[in-house]
Amino acid sequence: MMDFIFGTRKTPAEQLRQHQRALTRAQRDLDRERGKLEQQEKKIIVDIKKAAKAGQMNACKVMAKDLVRTRRYIQKFYAMKAQLQAVSLKIQTLRSNQQMAEAMRGVTKAMKSMNNQINLPAIQNIMMEFEKESETMDMKEEMMNDAIDDVMEDEGDEEEEDAIVNQVFDEIGISLDQSVTCRRPRPAGPAAPRGAPGPRAAPPRAATWRV
Repeated sequence: MMDFIFGTRKTPAEQLRQHQRALTRAQRDLDRERGKLEQQEKKIIVDIKKAAKAGQMNACKVMAKDLVRTRRYIQKFYAMKAQLQAVSLKIQTLRSNQQMAEAMRGVTKAMKSMNNQINLPAIQNIMMEFEKESETMDMKEEMMNDAIDDVMEDEGDEEEEDAIVNQVFDEIGISLDQSVTCRRPRPAGPAAPRGAPGPRAAPPRAATWRV
């Protein structure tokens, strides 16, 4: 009801735009009036020249006063337009400041809302829990790796040792079975009586394998 009687209340931004439009319209009106005075100035100059050629000195003086007054008004219109431009610039600056204030207010509200949503104690608890679980996972992974290494170590090492021995014997031309047979000890015979000469040493036999 109040809006219907007194009209809708305008915001500061709308008021600034309205004043800006009014100043722009006033500048156009001043330019229009100044243009008319400049045309009148040219006409007066032409009339003064005609009167001077005709020898009408009194008419020349009257028109000269009119010309001086017209030029003075033209200068006033220039000055008023400059003042209106200065006021328009101030209004434009106010609009820019008002827009910047609105933007800062919106950013401030957003920052306040985000800060209210952030719960520092909960974040600290989450980080502590994450660190605890990470350490537990690392410890379990290390234990599993050690267990796997213990299970796989014997079989892998024995197979690798046999492979190395076979490779060495292959390089020198001896098989693993022949090496074991040559290194098998002979059974011991009966002991010889003291003072009796021992058995005669047999001449050395050549090896049965080729190097």
